Amino acid sequence: MIRALLLLLALALPAAAEEVVADLSQDRVSISTSFDGSEILVFGAIKRQAPIPLQPPLAVIVTIEGPDEPVVVRRKDRVAGIWVNVEGIEVERAPAFYAVASTRPLSEALSETEDLRWSISTRQKLRAVGAASEAANAPAFLDALIRVRQAEGIYARAEGTVQLRDDTLFSTKIALPSALTEGNYETRIFLTRGGEVIDSYATSIYVSKVGLERFIYTLAHDQALIYGVLSLFIAIVAGWLASAFFRYLLP
Repeated sequence: MIRALLLLLALALPAAAEEVVADLSQDRVSISTSFDGSEILVFGAIKRQAPIPLQPPLAVIVTIEGPDEPVVVRRKDRVAGIWVNVEGIEVERAPAFYAVASTRPLSEALSETEDLRWSISTRQKLRAVGAASEAANAPAFLDALIRVRQAEGIYARAEGTVQLRDDTLFSTKIALPSALTEGNYETRIFLTRGGEVIDSYATSIYVSKVGLERFIYTLAHDQALIYGVLSLFIAIVAGWLASAFFRYLLP
């Protein structure tokens, strides 16, 4: 009886267990005065305990998410000939950076149910972190936020950029812009079949300021008064030097 139950349980398990094994080209990014961006190589393999299933098709999705920050999105309209803010919403926690790369279009690689469960697409990620319902058309504001940040290069959707070889080895490169926020950048890798997530892997990249950038950042956040006085002093000295220079050229 026990053997029969064990046999039925074994038959009920998936025929081919697949697991993501992955790594990054670097897990730390240093921001200095000469920093103009970086590129992260994400690579890995799919570990199996059985032959490769032929159907449904396999897909790999990679996301990199920066630290959360509050964002206010406003809509402008012309009132009495002047452009003014007429309404808006506050997104309590929006990723400072968010990139999604995949082997094929997300609509093919991921079902809506799984996207809702794992918050993978950019739009679903913004919904998951929460947006105040101050405006009746809050989804339109979220779409506008995504468009603006995609134009700035801090949100990216790169479908078809993950290279998958023999349904086993995968790799992709994700560009990090120069305007990075300091903190942990969570990296997630999803393995899907038929739109369903069958395995996931998570790691992180730590972004930190170094050198002069670190000194200025620490001073501005920990010694705001000194930072303000120093900034004012530098502005006065720069103004005086500019004035003296022009007086020398134009006596």
